[in-house]
Amino acid sequence: MVNPLLDLKKIYSERRARLLKTIQDQYKTPGSIVLFANFEREQELFVQESSFYYFTGVNEPGSVLVINDDGKATLYVPNTNGIRQQWIEGALDISPESIIDSHVDDIKYLGDSIKGYELAPFFSESDYKNIIALLRDQKTVFTLVPNTQTGYIEQRNILQRLYGFVPTLEKSVQNISVIVADMRSKKSNEEIDLLYTAIDITNMGHESAAHMIAPGRSESEVHASVEYVFTASQAQLAFPTIVGSGKNSTVLHYTANNQLLEKDSLVVVDCGARFYHYCADLTRTYPVSGKFTIRQREIYQLVLDCQEYIADIAKPGMWLNNKDKPEESLNHLAREFFKKHDMDQYFLHGIGHYLGLDTHDVGDYSKPLEEGNVITIEPGLYLAHENIGVRIEDNYWIVKTGAVCLSEALPKNPEDIEKLVKETF
Repeated sequence: MVNPLLDLKKIYSERRARLLKTIQDQYKTPGSIVLFANFEREQELFVQESSFYYFTGVNEPGSVLVINDDGKATLYVPNTNGIRQQWIEGALDISPESIIDSHVDDIKYLGDSIKGYELAPFFSESDYKNIIALLRDQKTVFTLVPNTQTGYIEQRNILQRLYGFVPTLEKSVQNISVIVADMRSKKSNEEIDLLYTAIDITNMGHESAAHMIAPGRSESEVHASVEYVFTASQAQLAFPTIVGSGKNSTVLHYTANNQLLEKDSLVVVDCGARFYHYCADLTRTYPVSGKFTIRQREIYQLVLDCQEYIADIAKPGMWLNNKDKPEESLNHLAREFFKKHDMDQYFLHGIGHYLGLDTHDVGDYSKPLEEGNVITIEPGLYLAHENIGVRIEDNYWIVKTGAVCLSEALPKNPEDIEKLVKETF
């Protein structure tokens, strides 16, 4: 759980202060930082936009954070005339109690009162009246608006709508997503603690899954056993759980999870808990009958050897993926490892990704790894013609001397994997 002794206001205030100083040092021009929260979606459990959460710890949908150049942080929330408090536990308003809960200096309403208890993405000018007035007075607005095909989609849509209300806004916007990514990619000790808890819950989910695996059971039963543990541990899903057996083990993002487990087949379980927004991402491959066949064991051992090799050489200064420096690129070195065994054609994805507030967290792949990064190392081989898919994925903290496995408590040696499955036979 979150340490109750942590001074959360201090943590978020220090992050905002560091962001402001970096921006002022780089741009040397006055302006306000403006960050937008996500909106609610009726069919989904609300998950806050990760960078907004990183600087606020606030889960209020539709809200806006404004940081003035003097460092004052003001949260703007939808004006529901108190209706939201009747519908949603912990909903914020402009009361002194909400200011304390939100770890900011002040709270104001976004604009005029709205109908209902939630702000819609296609908000009106009056809904955003107070923010619009503020933006009209700004010569420079620092916000998250990368020129990419993905990333901050909802926030960029909000800006597009605001451009219609404030025609001068588009020219005044400066993108700070690179600065924010650099900050978020270097994890503090408090963040490592939260990640470790998410990983520990995911470990328990995997153990529950292994105990459910047996010939004749369904992928959906294994799936349910994982998510029962997550819910009981007060965690959410970091991403849709993958339980792929037999031929399905060779489909990288298989999520139907509706087939029966067949004798002597393999089942890939890829799952992750989200705990206080921090995500785990762990994969294990289990033999349905409790014992690998000779061929399955051969492929499994090759994948495990690759992971151990890459984990041993991962350290600050290495790249996750760099085609210009293949001898220092973990992805290229993993592919070369498999090539020596004439198996590189079955390695269908990258060796890993950054991990944090998002499963595929922000991080600059054009830069070498740095101390404080958290990454996955997840080699896999997928032989569809043999119905054999094997992936082993663990989470690693990059430290000065190398990479520390945060998920080492989850068994992965083939004998231990077999034992884990056999415990229920």
